[in-house]
Amino acid sequence: MKPKPKPRIAFLREKAGLTQLELSRLVGVTESTIQNWESGRTGTDHIQRIIKFCKALDCKVEDLIELNQSEVAKEASTKPASLQEIHNLLGTDEEEAEQSVNSEQSTVNN
Repeated sequence: MKPKPKPRIAFLREKAGLTQLELSRLVGVTESTIQNWESGRTGTDHIQRIIKFCKALDCKVEDLIELNQSEVAKEASTKPASLQEIHNLLGTDEEEAEQSVNSEQSTVNN
């Protein structure tokens, strides 16, 4: 029997070299929320609705979500420039995260 394909959010998280905990801290949700999204227990329906809004209104997510200009400027100035900077901000080790991803992948593949 063929293994179930990995959810896109898990694939993208692993590709970014982030653990579920790291992603949850960056996004501002709990780690269990990330786990639920990746397992399909709770959907990402609200994300799909936002995408539909953007398509219908021919705009980007940033255009749809109203942020005041000081928030936008603050976010832009504090946005990590690289994956290494993300790991530095979170106090995690990029190599450990990569090893964890590789370990999880080999477990899934076996």
